[in-house]
Amino acid sequence: MSPRPLPGRRSVLRGSLAASAALTLPTALGAAPAFARSGRPAAGWGVQTGDVTSHSGLVWVRSDRPARMIVETSATESFRNPRRWHGPLLGRDTDFTGTTRLRGLPPGEQIHYRVLLADPDDPRRTGEPVPGTFRTVPVRRREGVRFVWSGDLAGQGWGINPDLGGYRIYHAMGALDPDFFLCSGDSVYADGPIASTATLPDGSTWRNITTEEKSKVAETLAEFRGNFRYNLLDENLRRFNAQVPSVVQWDDHEVRNNWYPGQVIADTDSRYTEKSVDVLAARARRAFAEYAPISTLRPGAREGRVHRVLHQGPLLDVFVLDMRTYRNANSPGGQTVDPQGILGREQLEWLKRELSRSRAVWKVIAADMPIGLVVPDTTEGSANIEAVAQGDPGAPLGRELQIAELLRFVKHRRITGTVWLTADVHHTSAQHYQPSRAAFTDFEPFWEFVSGPLNAGAFPASSLDGTFGPERVFVKAPTASNVSPAGGYQFFGEVDIDGDSAEMTVRLREQDGTVLFTKVLQPGRVGQ
Repeated sequence: MSPRPLPGRRSVLRGSLAASAALTLPTALGAAPAFARSGRPAAGWGVQTGDVTSHSGLVWVRSDRPARMIVETSATESFRNPRRWHGPLLGRDTDFTGTTRLRGLPPGEQIHYRVLLADPDDPRRTGEPVPGTFRTVPVRRREGVRFVWSGDLAGQGWGINPDLGGYRIYHAMGALDPDFFLCSGDSVYADGPIASTATLPDGSTWRNITTEEKSKVAETLAEFRGNFRYNLLDENLRRFNAQVPSVVQWDDHEVRNNWYPGQVIADTDSRYTEKSVDVLAARARRAFAEYAPISTLRPGAREGRVHRVLHQGPLLDVFVLDMRTYRNANSPGGQTVDPQGILGREQLEWLKRELSRSRAVWKVIAADMPIGLVVPDTTEGSANIEAVAQGDPGAPLGRELQIAELLRFVKHRRITGTVWLTADVHHTSAQHYQPSRAAFTDFEPFWEFVSGPLNAGAFPASSLDGTFGPERVFVKAPTASNVSPAGGYQFFGEVDIDGDSAEMTVRLREQDGTVLFTKVLQPGRVGQ
């Protein structure tokens, strides 16, 4: 199937976005956001939208001072007769961030919006409006869906390099004009300090934009917040955020490498004065909720969750998993009974229930970790396992038991169109899971596609575990570890669902958008 033509429905906006960027955004990578007007609130960190539905969407902004958030929407860029939405008062309790939920929007339409920040004491004093756009989810099948996914940003010490143009991958993703971006976790590396320079294998120098908060591992709330602000220094990312809604999940590096609930950091790790991972995770979760527009999380609230299902019209439901909050402790994974597993019992039952309710043609399971690739926990010894697969190709053990239960459920309920997408392992690959190759056979065939990193160290391909019969159909990965973005191996994936045939085309792409692998999947099948 050939790709559907790119309609360029955001191209008309890009000129105005660029013009606004000159006023409200840093003029150079790493520069501090400039005030739009002296003494008036400014939104130098750009705007974002998230968890967009047929009739609603979340708009995010950060101010440089206390301000009232105001959003105006229009069907056109002219903003004639705009609809006005009064948002929250932005203050120190949320690091001057806030979201406004737009409701009652028309489905399948391009929404133009602009965010104004008003002086709380004088509403007439506002900063320069910051524009953005998004498209609400269509309710008619023939309109099709296109989205991109990846993960792992600013990892292993490779941050924003102005010599290379910063996070260039966002430009390539935006050029595809996707309906949304699925960020599959590790949206920041709170445990990864960014130094000003690093020496590359050829002797040349990698240069990073640096900030105070990125000079050490994050422990305080301010340091976690600073990790999210760091990435927003990149102009490519800010421009992308203003054009493409996000669906964000988290994994380990938003807190600490390979963390799990109840973990206590060893005294030998002198980087941390706070040894309770639960304390660190609570601070990280608060910062995450402040900086990512997520419909099921509220900044400062103890309630809420990361896992959720997003209905993207008749063709697609996206099931966003949280494989971090409810998992058990990392171990060798040899248990014959493991009810908690990697999802926790409550989340697993939620996923089963939502999958059985779904009437979408395709059901994307957005996992922040792969299920058939062996990911060891190198922080606690090579015997422990960080993900699901534990390297034994026999019957399911440990966390594999929970995945086996889910796969069995999908088969016996005859749930069609399940596809797994993930990141985490810093290479790109496509795995086909087949019962005839597996030790556990009570499931239907399915595909798992891996992409990433966005801008982080690249690593060799992970080994496969034969329990669910994976066959690696495609892989691109370096042979050396921690290859910098200057050496390539930065990836994202694209999913394009045709509105007429409902075929799903998955493309694995390089940083510049070059297609490496393509797979076309047929609708209406339990397994394929």
